[in-house]
Amino acid sequence: MTHLSVEMLAADAIEPITSAGHAQLGIAVLAGIAVIVLLITKFKLHAFLSLIIGSLVLGAVAGAPLDKAIASFSTGLGTTVASTGVLIALGAVLGRLLADSGGADQIVDTILAKAGRRAMPWAMVLIAGIVGLPIFFEVGIVLLIPVVLLVAKRGNFSLMRIGIPALAGLSVMHGLIPPHPGPLAAIDAVKANLGVTLALGVVVAVPTAIIAGPVFSRYAARWVDIQPPEKMVPERASDDLRKRPGFGITVATVLLPVVMMLAKALVDIVVDDPEHPVQRVFDVLGSPLIALLTAVLVAMFTLGRAAGFTRGRIAATVEKSLAPIAGVVLIVGAGGGFKQTLVDSGVGQMILDVSKGWNISALLLAWLIAVAIRLATGSATVATISAAGLVGPLAADMSTTHAALLVLAIGCGSLFFSHVNDAGFWLVKEYFGMSVGQTLKTWSVMETLISVVGIGCVLLLSLVL
Repeated sequence: MTHLSVEMLAADAIEPITSAGHAQLGIAVLAGIAVIVLLITKFKLHAFLSLIIGSLVLGAVAGAPLDKAIASFSTGLGTTVASTGVLIALGAVLGRLLADSGGADQIVDTILAKAGRRAMPWAMVLIAGIVGLPIFFEVGIVLLIPVVLLVAKRGNFSLMRIGIPALAGLSVMHGLIPPHPGPLAAIDAVKANLGVTLALGVVVAVPTAIIAGPVFSRYAARWVDIQPPEKMVPERASDDLRKRPGFGITVATVLLPVVMMLAKALVDIVVDDPEHPVQRVFDVLGSPLIALLTAVLVAMFTLGRAAGFTRGRIAATVEKSLAPIAGVVLIVGAGGGFKQTLVDSGVGQMILDVSKGWNISALLLAWLIAVAIRLATGSATVATISAAGLVGPLAADMSTTHAALLVLAIGCGSLFFSHVNDAGFWLVKEYFGMSVGQTLKTWSVMETLISVVGIGCVLLLSLVL
């Protein structure tokens, strides 16, 4: 069920914390989002604090008692951190082991050694897709920038011809594929099946990354023909290591949690009996917590020990991986709190009431809402979590497949046109030594392509699934 002209809200919906009318709720939503945007962009306040204040403003303008607004925010924060915080932490540990052991460098070097000059942009998008699977976008950029700069310099490539495919691969993974924070939070909010979302996410991600990466890089290289800045070539992690893990075992370790989650989805489809022993076993093995925990434990041996790390070095690597993600976990949690305030204020019900009779796809509506929040806040994660909270009720009567597509539509919208209020914009600008205008013509256009091509793929899948 993908259109809003159909009755979609169950009788036992959440009782709102306010009895405000649609107009007041609409003003409250705009006020809450405007406050968040203003605090983040104008006053440079941390997104965690901005989301707290924005949630309280939303509740106050909607006419909710302050204690109830606080309770809604706290509930949403706690639920989101409980469901995604541990997974973010496990993903960070796996990413740090991959980087510090030289495993990421091994993947990169092996693929580049086998790729010819014409295939180099395709090799870069493949590398970014593999490396970006278990790690955050910012970490992926830091890992891949040395390779991008070295390949561009040694092969006399335009930096955009090599850099855009790498950025596209990382960005698509970040926006669409669990266990990244945004998709995980959206899956939880929409109550979608993680395995099905992961499988469909890969189907959407492949053509999207190809078009926004190797294909678009041809045009980006003509628009902005620059060479890699010498000062931005940092040392690689594996340069100081005597040995590093092999290519095959590194790739197998990175893909292990994905294989486990996909196996669960396959068993769910084939067996289709929650009480069947086989399905119950895979329900445990394929849960994201167990899948990522297994991958981390395996990585300690296949990556850490293979690189010659002692037990103490492995323990130190794990400890180092957790500190940098504290801010990410808090932002994701606060985004969940904002989402819950939206839901408990009755905004979800308002959207359903206002949009009844609209002949518009629920998937397209979800994408448009995520686009609006992304443009306003500059954060893909905040856009994903907030949009998921707003359109969550739309998934009530959806099939498993269409609920997963709803998550992907939100993810696509959350990547639309990164600009000056996005930290990723400045990260790319500084690493590649570009001006603001050059970054807009390359990075921002690439992000928009990912968003538009992605929602196109989602809508096509909705017609056949």
